[in-house]
Amino acid sequence: MMTPRVTMDLGKIEHNARTIVGLCRAHNIEVCGVTKATCGHPEVAEAMLRGGVSMIADSRLENIRRMKVAGANASFMLLRIPSLSIVDDVVDTVDVSLNSEVCVLEALSDAARSRGRVHDVILMVDLGDLREGVWPDELPSLVRAALELPGIRIKGLGTNLACFGGVVPSEENMQQLVALAREIEQASNLVPEWLSAINSSGLELIGAGKMPAGLNHARIGEAILLGRETTQRKPWPDTFQDAFVIHAEVLEVNSNPSRPLGERSEDAFGGLTQFEDRGDELRVLLNLGRADVDVQGLVPCEPGAVVLGASSDYLVVDVSAVAGPVHVGDELTFIPNYSALLSVMTSEYVTKCSL
Repeated sequence: MMTPRVTMDLGKIEHNARTIVGLCRAHNIEVCGVTKATCGHPEVAEAMLRGGVSMIADSRLENIRRMKVAGANASFMLLRIPSLSIVDDVVDTVDVSLNSEVCVLEALSDAARSRGRVHDVILMVDLGDLREGVWPDELPSLVRAALELPGIRIKGLGTNLACFGGVVPSEENMQQLVALAREIEQASNLVPEWLSAINSSGLELIGAGKMPAGLNHARIGEAILLGRETTQRKPWPDTFQDAFVIHAEVLEVNSNPSRPLGERSEDAFGGLTQFEDRGDELRVLLNLGRADVDVQGLVPCEPGAVVLGASSDYLVVDVSAVAGPVHVGDELTFIPNYSALLSVMTSEYVTKCSL
């Protein structure tokens, strides 16, 4: 088969989705499946839907259109805050979007009204991760402004944690969103349908029974795709971590010194790697490189194989400790972390195959 390629086990993705949905449902939490790490792959979306997610979310309109053209029967959420230049496309393409700027809400209102539609929004508040959202004391004024806009309906309030600043969800910061919702309800009689504060980093809190009541909406990708919670990247019980496997082909096999020879400068990417002298190593060159994947996120499936580094087009792997011979034309396989999955699914040079 063509290499490099990534295989996607749709049965394992569906199983993972069912496990995560079951956990969340037991705590009255609705799960929105996030496909952005797979570039909105339609078959991945369908597997998530079979596993019980209530809708699909992605950060790119292009991905959402791809899924819709492929026939995905679902509601869609845009995860990335819309830019002013695409509000018409947002209203035409998705059911819900995340928002934090009044001027964008106004533009969405105009776009929705011109089409005779009502566009649902989640208003985002920053609880410390320093990514998107207004500060808590600015939320009431954002809500007031949104309530005055025809064509806009406030579906919920939301926050994001553990993505930019790495802030871990806690009882305290989750309860803060619940308290903000109560304040909004008292001030404006708005009762948000969703309090959307949970991603894969919130599983530990849910599993421990410590997620505050009222948090009822989750946007989950990595735990479904890779079977891991995201505060410590631990495997989540009853999920698969190998739903995605990257295959690369051996181009060259040589016994080489473990340290470069001669005077050295920076490498092609501006790095100056320190090489330990371990004597000669049996190294293989693979047809996978930085143009294809974040190589730091690759875990070899073959016991004893060690990723040494990569250039744009080649991956260098030490196979000295691998049992059995390795030949030109053989394939080595790797499990990607989230960063590697995101990059390999985005790369046009890597074939995507479903199982």
